[in-house]
Amino acid sequence: MMKKLLLLITHLAAGFAGFALGIYLLPILTAPSGPTDAEISVAKADALLTGEFRKDLRGSDFLHWGEGILSVGSKFISLAGSVAPGPDYKLYLSPKFVEDEAEFNQLKSQMVRVGDIKVFENFIVPVPETIDINDYDTAVVWCETFGEFITATRYGPQN
Repeated sequence: MMKKLLLLITHLAAGFAGFALGIYLLPILTAPSGPTDAEISVAKADALLTGEFRKDLRGSDFLHWGEGILSVGSKFISLAGSVAPGPDYKLYLSPKFVEDEAEFNQLKSQMVRVGDIKVFENFIVPVPETIDINDYDTAVVWCETFGEFITATRYGPQN
């Protein structure tokens, strides 16, 4: 009886670990190629505002992070850098800086969703004509499926 219980527990643990690993790896395996440096340069040409994603935010950890330079323009928002792999990432603009899930959820009704992020190294997200980037000062990467904060940056005029 004890041997059967031990086998059941170890098989369930292995099944759970495989499932969790699959959730983590599937977005990496199915992600399209990110934009080239030349494509990022074209998108950055429109940008008047910049920010920097950093790994040391309160809501970031070893599975949820971003780093690199974000360029914000009226037509495109682009990242020369990377974000942690994961499913269902969305780019939001916020009227105030947030750096964790609680702050994001408090301000979500005041934010605007710009679009999907489908790659993990360099991205370009088109800005819909209905969004005025100057009405906001912060860009946030959010995992919609799991309600997880990934990263954020306050953006402003380029130096």
